[in-house]
Parts: sequence; structure tokens; C-alpha cells
Amino acid sequence: MPRFPFVSTDIEPERALLVGVERRDATWPVDRSLDELERLAETAGARPVARVTQRLDRPQPKTFIGSGKVEEICGMVHRMDIDVVIFDDDLTPSQQTNLERAVGEPVKIIDRTALILDIFGLHAQTREGRLQVQLAQLQYLLPRLRGMWSHLAKEQTRGGIGSRFGQGESQLEVDRRLIRSRIASVRRDLETVERRRRVQSKERTASPAFRVALAGYTNAGKSSLLNRLTGSSVLAQDKLFATLDPTTRSYRLPGGRLLTLTDTVGFIQKLPHGLVDAFKSTLSEVREADLILKVADASDENLFRQLQAVDKVLDEIGAGTTPAIVVLNKIDCIDDLLRCDLCRIYPDASLVSALTGEGIDALVEAISQEAAARDRIVDLTIPYAHSAASALVHTYGQVMVEEFGADAVHIVAKVPSRIAGRLAPYLEDAPSTDR
Repeated sequence: MPRFPFVSTDIEPERALLVGVERRDATWPVDRSLDELERLAETAGARPVARVTQRLDRPQPKTFIGSGKVEEICGMVHRMDIDVVIFDDDLTPSQQTNLERAVGEPVKIIDRTALILDIFGLHAQTREGRLQVQLAQLQYLLPRLRGMWSHLAKEQTRGGIGSRFGQGESQLEVDRRLIRSRIASVRRDLETVERRRRVQSKERTASPAFRVALAGYTNAGKSSLLNRLTGSSVLAQDKLFATLDPTTRSYRLPGGRLLTLTDTVGFIQKLPHGLVDAFKSTLSEVREADLILKVADASDENLFRQLQAVDKVLDEIGAGTTPAIVVLNKIDCIDDLLRCDLCRIYPDASLVSALTGEGIDALVEAISQEAAARDRIVDLTIPYAHSAASALVHTYGQVMVEEFGADAVHIVAKVPSRIAGRLAPYLEDAPSTDR
């Protein structure tokens, strides 16, 4: 027996109880939604140990769920040594306070939004990402300050000296002012970062490179797909919201066409509106793209609902009408029968495996066709002294004919419509038709 026995310093994960409500108008079955909530809880470091569900037409104003379910939860909390109760829907500040009083300290009551904000806080790496998460967290916290100083407010009811100063209310107002001040400060910092991003975005807009954004459900394999296409090493993990900060990589199509690929934050059902608002500068990468790859997990039984959730967020940020290709990833995890069904249901989708590379060539061909859809065929005579124009064609276009003369080079090429105007001085009268 060792003289100094080993003592583990690992932090024991919090034991979580998940609570869901089944409604008639719900787009996701409550069991499927709780499955996703369980993954979110595990991503945040908790260990779900039990679930409670209730069928309701509408939430109860005081406690969201019925009084009988509240009593059931209180009993489970004490029997199972629960540390945190996580609701699958948003709670109002008063509902959260009433539930905390019913369950008792030190058990925490949080909702889906708070859980997602916590995960975003864990995974944000860049300054912009941290500021965006902090803004959403502060906006979430502001209306929930009441009750945090209730121990001071209770002093007022005792009477006597020191009971007439309104300490609790004064402290509450001080905290609100501090949070509002911090929100204003974070907004100013974010505006500075966003101005820098807008400058970069204008440079990309002016660039002839075709812009492709990867958008989709969280953990659908967007980062893995970016790595497979570009040979980069962007962080790719089997985790929800592993990637928050946008990553852009250049990629050259087989015909020589240059484009940019941008990986963005993943979406999820019931994505908090505050997060969408806070991440508007990041999501602008999707809004300003020429083409969106809507990536979904082909092996997930909630595939259709995931695509619906993605479309909802794209509409919310103003990218719903941008040309898009549905990319069903992880086909290495499904059988041939399911592949046939997916091909029938989504005939225009690209079925790929970012892990094995299967279907990537067909996806690249589909991207090439989309990129060429707005190209023009130009017939150019470029003097050798203007080599920059010739380089522009070679970098961003597809050269079909190239003949070298005594004083100039004659080129027939497909070029993006963005650079056709720059090449106007070198145009011949021969073909210049839209393609």
C-alpha cells in the first residue's frame, strides 16, 4: 500500500435532470428534443441522469410546468442527488425564480438558452467570438437579476434600525446599471471589430474569387468537409458547437478557378435569438456568399428537421434566397437502402463522406457548375505590357484559347462577371455572351 494514496483531482461532473414539455404544435418530438438536450448537457460537462416530460397545451405562467410535476421534480432532485435541472424550453425570469424556490438551494435551474450560452462561452476562442458570447450572456442575465439580492430585501421586513434604507432594491439598481454599462461597452468593442470585418468583407466582395459558405446543423461535419476540400487542419471534433469562429480557406477548382470556402458557426433547433443577433457579424459571411453549402448529417434520423432548422436561421439572417447545395455528409455511416431513399427524397443533394472522401468529386463538380453559371465568355487581346490583366484571367477564369502574337496575347476564356468589366478595354468584337 502506497504511503501517500492517490487522490483524484478531477472535477466530478454535475448530475443533471432534463425536463421537456410535449406540445401539439411542436416541430420536434419531445424525446428527440431531449436527446439533443442531453448531448448539449454532456458538451457543457454535465452528466444527465434522468428525464421528466409533461404534455401541455400551453406553459403554466408561474412554473412553466404543472404543480404536480414540480413536486415530482423536487422529489427526484433529493432522491437522485441532482445538481442542476435543465429545461428544454426558455423560462421567464419569474418562472425560473419560482422553480428555484420550490426546489431549494443549491440546485440550479437553467433553460436551454442558458445551456447553449454556457457552451458558447467554453468554445469561443477569438476576441470577436468572446465578445459576441459575452453580449448574449449579459442580455440574458439582465432581466434575471431580481431575486439575487433577496437576502437583503428580507431585512426590510424585520423592522427596526437599518430596515428603512431599501438595500436590496438599491443594490439591484446598481447591478442593472453595471450590466447595462457593460453591455454598452461590449457593443462598442464589437462595433470596432465589425468595422474591421466589414473592411475585410469589402475586400472579399471586390475580389473576383467565388465565395462559398458552409452552413448547417451543428456537428454535421462542416469543419471536416472544409479540411477534406482544402487540405487544411481546422479543428474538427465530434462535439456540438466545436467551431464558433469563421474560418476561410482558398481552394482552386480542377479547371483552375479560384474560390474561397468559409466555415461558420453551426445551427440548432431553438437557437436563441440573442445569439443570432450577437453573431450577426459572423453570420454575415453566410449572407454575403455567392453559394451556400447546407451541410447535414445523413445518418441522423432528424435529418429533415435539421434542414428545416437551418433554413429557418438562413431566412432570419437574410440568406434564404442565396443559391445553395444540400450536402448530406457522413454517408459512410448509412447503408445502401437509406442512400437510395435519400437520393429519392433529395434528388439535387450531394451525398458525401468527409471522412473517406466518397462523393467529394461530385460535390466539387456541382460547385464548379454553380460558379460557372454566372460566367461570361470573353475574347481578349492583351498587350504584353499589360500582363496584370492576363494574370487576372489566368487566376480567376478558365482559359479556353491562348495564342501568343508579336505584341499581344489573344485569349478566349470564361471569367466571372465581376471581372468582366475590368477586362473591357481588351475585348474583341467576337463572342461576349452570357453563359
